[in-house]
Amino acid sequence: MAKKTRKSAEAPALTDKDKKTLGAIRGMAESVVQFADRGRPPHVDIPSRSLSNVRFNQSKRIIEMGSGTNRRELFNLNQAKSYMQTLLVGSGCKQLIDQGKTTSIRGLFYLLKHTIEGAREETFDTQDECDPIIEDVEVSLDAMREELHPYAKNAGAMVGPITLVDSGDEIDCARMGSGGYSIPSIVEPEIVQFKKNAAKFILHVEKDTVWRRFNEDKFWKEHNCILTHGGGQPPRGVRRLLSRLHNELKLPVYCLLDNDPWGYYIYSVLKQGSINLAYESRRMAIP
Repeated sequence: MAKKTRKSAEAPALTDKDKKTLGAIRGMAESVVQFADRGRPPHVDIPSRSLSNVRFNQSKRIIEMGSGTNRRELFNLNQAKSYMQTLLVGSGCKQLIDQGKTTSIRGLFYLLKHTIEGAREETFDTQDECDPIIEDVEVSLDAMREELHPYAKNAGAMVGPITLVDSGDEIDCARMGSGGYSIPSIVEPEIVQFKKNAAKFILHVEKDTVWRRFNEDKFWKEHNCILTHGGGQPPRGVRRLLSRLHNELKLPVYCLLDNDPWGYYIYSVLKQGSINLAYESRRMAIP
């Protein structure tokens, strides 16, 4: 009887962005090795995302991050854990890219969470401890979260006279029923392409309940517009999609929000960016 042979799984094809991101991750790791080889304390410099390192660019009309950094050293007792977590997140993202896989922010947390060998210390205690480290790695590598391969949960919807292609599937957003098209967290051109558009403008509403009323009344059909919502404070995927629709299709964006401080804050984030994600304003804000 002839023996059956099993072929080894082929390595996934890497995109140009994947190769660039892997190069940045390796660069961070190699710098740590070089410090150790020279007998110097290993460290990583993280761009500061504090209010003191953020400014409003008058000409661009967006919030931008300054040049300030915070150093994390291995041999500093107050920084050793965050130093370890930073490299651990970088290693986890490299593993995802190498395998051609993506995972949720929650999934990355569970992938990296374990008890450190020889100790009773956990790498991460809670999700809230992991999330800021992911953002630190983003800004340190000058890479978008999507390029690192974690994603956030869908938290927004869209309906209207526009046809797009999402991961190879053609989607007519005028024929998506009462739920609309669920806006994913990754909406980069490699994933989502705009194929055909007949809308004259975008109306972004704050709440899902208002969006459902407008959708049920076919407001978008009567006024020939794209209707979106972000479930309150819009997540990154919604903000990025609105920015792309505005810049690539030249559609004006109008917002229908509560007339209170929270509504004005949501409007300001859509318009000029946020302090926490100031490093992403250039691709998310809509001045």
